[in-house]
Amino acid sequence: MMLSQMPDRTRARQLAAEYIAKGDPTGWFERLYREADEGKSIVPWAELRPSPNLLNFWRDQPIPSAGKTAVTVGCGLGDDAEQLAEWGFATTAFDVSESAIQSCRRRFPDSRVEYVAADLLQPPDSWFRAFDFVFESNTLQVLPPELRARAMENAAGFVAEDGRLLVIARARDENDPRGEMPWPLTRWELNHFTEIGLRELSFEDFLDSEEPPVRRFRALYANGVE
Repeated sequence: MMLSQMPDRTRARQLAAEYIAKGDPTGWFERLYREADEGKSIVPWAELRPSPNLLNFWRDQPIPSAGKTAVTVGCGLGDDAEQLAEWGFATTAFDVSESAIQSCRRRFPDSRVEYVAADLLQPPDSWFRAFDFVFESNTLQVLPPELRARAMENAAGFVAEDGRLLVIARARDENDPRGEMPWPLTRWELNHFTEIGLRELSFEDFLDSEEPPVRRFRALYANGVE
């Protein structure tokens, strides 16, 4: 298997620090995507392919999709959302960056995915309990820790009765350094999903295929009693 190389995150980290310092912790995403459109920056997480960590999960634990709805949180340039649609979900995908959403529409002009500019911290009320499958990959880890609980609660709120939420994030132990953005999550932080009422179905702590490998958590949750 070809290993993906570690992208340059210098500009993304500069922008994140700048916007967080001025009290706008999500404003830097639009700036980064706009600069990328202009050829001035790169979006370090945009690999222009579906997440291998999603594909590997689906190979082992496929979820029925016929007649089901799905949403991709922080969809970036749309590859994961397109994959969910290919698997048969009626898919919505959103990102806080309008430029990212415009890029998705340009890349996939005939897409079945509904691409929407929206904020995970202030999502539309109509999305509450609206999706059978919710995919959150790498969004929580680029939010400051003080915003994560709110973001997790909103993501959990998207999950319909008997629906599923799949979360993939960089991982660290409680005593590990916080590090640089993207800031890895701890197991304790992810436990908030069960504290607010979801049921954990599986939890993986693994090294991915990047070079060098990155430690990640991959957790599947359900809304509803067993």
